[in-house]
Amino acid sequence: MSAPQYRVRRATLDDIGQLVELWRLMRFPADELARRVTEFQVAEHDGRVVGAVGLQMLERQGRIHSEGFTDFALADSLRPLLWERIHSLATNHGLLRLWTQEQAPFWTHSGMAAAGPEQLATLPPAWRGLAGAWRMLQLREDLDAIIAADKEFALFMEAEKQRTRRAFQQARVLKLIATLVALALLAAVVAGAVYVIRHTPWAGR
Repeated sequence: MSAPQYRVRRATLDDIGQLVELWRLMRFPADELARRVTEFQVAEHDGRVVGAVGLQMLERQGRIHSEGFTDFALADSLRPLLWERIHSLATNHGLLRLWTQEQAPFWTHSGMAAAGPEQLATLPPAWRGLAGAWRMLQLREDLDAIIAADKEFALFMEAEKQRTRRAFQQARVLKLIATLVALALLAAVVAGAVYVIRHTPWAGR
């Protein structure tokens, strides 16, 4: 007997009825999720939705949420298909990180590790009030942050160069002043010597 064939796709408004049944079965806030139905990816078999998971995108980051199945015996078969779809969407949309509060071991095996303080600092503010432990997968480096840091460093180096140039200019001015003072002193000494010579009677005259 052949294995069931599942189709994974984006949810549409036509799926709301089945999804609301699923969300109520999972004790999710069905009315709220129904307003965000297009966030969901669904797995269907023979025209029936048998599994779904949400992918909310915000600030170039994705939150995997509200995973549900009509029969959890199907979870092991459906999760890899849904994950492949989510990962592809995240890549195509240029997301930097994927986050989840789903606790099934599958998500850990997919590379989503417990987020520490450094990682949590990058969590979009809109998600920080959600209760539960976070797992995160870094998909790519934040090039904008890297470029901003490079620009900041370049500005710092330019400011240092300007300070160095000003210091050298001040040193040259001080050196010039010191030279002029020395020359003035020398001129005064020479003038004094000439004056003394001119006004001193020569011995024996």
